[in-house]
Amino acid sequence: MTDRLLTGIGGLDEILHGGLLRRRAYLVRGGPGSGKTTVGLHFLTRGLADGESALFINQGEPEDEVRANAASIGLDLTGVSFLDLAPSGTLFAEGQSYDVFHPAEVELEPTTQAIIDAVRQTRPARVFLDVMTQLRYLSLDQIHFRRQALSLLRFLVSAGATVLFVSESQDAAGDADLQFMSDGVIHMDNRGGLRTVTVSKFRGSEFSAGSHTLGIDASGMHVYPRLIPQDHGKPFVAETISSGVPEIDELMAGGIERGTVTIISGPSGVGKTTLGLQFMKEAAGRGERSVVYSFEEGAEALAHRSQLVNIPISKMTATGTLSVVQVEPLRYTADQFGHLVRDEVERADTRIVMIDSISGFGMCMREDQPERYLHALAKYLRNMGVTTILINETTNITGDFRATDNEISYLADNIVYLRYIEIQGELRKVLGVLKKRMSDFEKTMREFEITRYGVKVGGALTNMRGILQGTPTLLESPPR
Repeated sequence: MTDRLLTGIGGLDEILHGGLLRRRAYLVRGGPGSGKTTVGLHFLTRGLADGESALFINQGEPEDEVRANAASIGLDLTGVSFLDLAPSGTLFAEGQSYDVFHPAEVELEPTTQAIIDAVRQTRPARVFLDVMTQLRYLSLDQIHFRRQALSLLRFLVSAGATVLFVSESQDAAGDADLQFMSDGVIHMDNRGGLRTVTVSKFRGSEFSAGSHTLGIDASGMHVYPRLIPQDHGKPFVAETISSGVPEIDELMAGGIERGTVTIISGPSGVGKTTLGLQFMKEAAGRGERSVVYSFEEGAEALAHRSQLVNIPISKMTATGTLSVVQVEPLRYTADQFGHLVRDEVERADTRIVMIDSISGFGMCMREDQPERYLHALAKYLRNMGVTTILINETTNITGDFRATDNEISYLADNIVYLRYIEIQGELRKVLGVLKKRMSDFEKTMREFEITRYGVKVGGALTNMRGILQGTPTLLESPPR
């Protein structure tokens, strides 16, 4: 038997580096609606799936409501033993109260004995106590409560159980005593509709610090661990990936290298996405899988216009060599989006990831400072040997040249720029390379055109000056 015990929530187990340690007591704390009881329900049903006995000690919601709530998120509590200590309706209807004695002197001993009897009868491997805070009201003072709570936890653990117990407190000072006596503390939060989970204490093990996004839907709770690039990586061959267009490969000394980040930059409509898809088309010919995360253009529109320039997105999608994911505004947190990308990379063996575009990514994420998350994502993909293409839209159509508008060029191993130029009253496009860390590159620019036959690139424009200003002048004779 392993010394780890799964919570039933995959992302939470990842944060805990493999799950809870057996025969320990862990505090789950947070305000109303933060998901504390849902964690306990997953914890108990996972125990049933592993052939373990489970006990729910309930001092809040009645048992029938707990079972109904669990069923609503797909969790079957059949097999879970209940000790229902919640007050019944007769307490109010019959006007029961204590005028002479403190409630602790009347109710504490029967409550304690009921817990002892239930544990001895069911011999649970997992116990969920919802909520420990109720015992505070059955105590004469703080010292009495601390002794009773610590004694209860030690009794449950000595009986062979791993314990989750709940505190209804948003103020850290409100349950500081429970945090000290627990072996681990899991904080649940729900602010502005954004649910998060944070582990602040975990005796005997490392854990992933910081807040992590969680969601609850009809299939239960899902935790999306924050992406920490240094925790991921695998060996790969840093080979050069061809674009399939000889002139582009000449310009880039063979193409772009595997495991690098390439920014394709330029104004609207110049062909940035098409150029990125050209690398994916060539990868599909090698049987490699790519994914496009489109933050601005619909999947159907992208497939239609790509078909018109000889990039068969529909065929690539049908064969499984390409996935086009349309990302709706504010649908995902950065943690959730990182989970999507990880799933593609680690489960589907995706080799090229394109984010179209950087500005779209920033507007669609629900957090501030999206550049931090893009930085982490790019480093993760680099560590996994995945080639990353970031589409960057600049505001200037012509005029003074800028590689990017949002100061993210430091992320790039390669920067490829596209821009418009005016020659004798005609608007044309040029392609050039500004940066390439892994090799040398051609310092000239080439004319770039998108035709019904695909991407077409001309020879080096050596007889022009002022291209980066957008209004080039033609030299009388090419320079020697």
